[in-house]
Amino acid sequence: MVTGIDTHVYTVKDFDRALAFYRALFEREPGTSMPGTWAEFEFADGSAFAIGKHENFPWQAGTMVMFAVPDVPAAAELVRKLGGTAEEPGESPVCYMSFAEDTEGNKLVLHRRK
Repeated sequence: MVTGIDTHVYTVKDFDRALAFYRALFEREPGTSMPGTWAEFEFADGSAFAIGKHENFPWQAGTMVMFAVPDVPAAAELVRKLGGTAEEPGESPVCYMSFAEDTEGNKLVLHRRK
């Protein structure tokens, strides 16, 4: 019945702060937005990520999204500069990654496959 994931969504506490964070991290404007409540970013591979704030969906920390980046150390530094947190990048047999959090406390991984 399920054929894919249309959008992964994180709820946020401070919409404007989170929007500024993701605009800078993704280096793009959202493709779809509703001021103060919704912003959806689309990527070249067809995937999408959104942030939302709505009274019917109170904030709770997102589980984790792995964002593909070309340079994990540079992305980790950018996350820190934008007010999030990011661990020092590490390496596994199949990838490079940095475990991080956005300004809202949602977990993310900056990730590059080998």
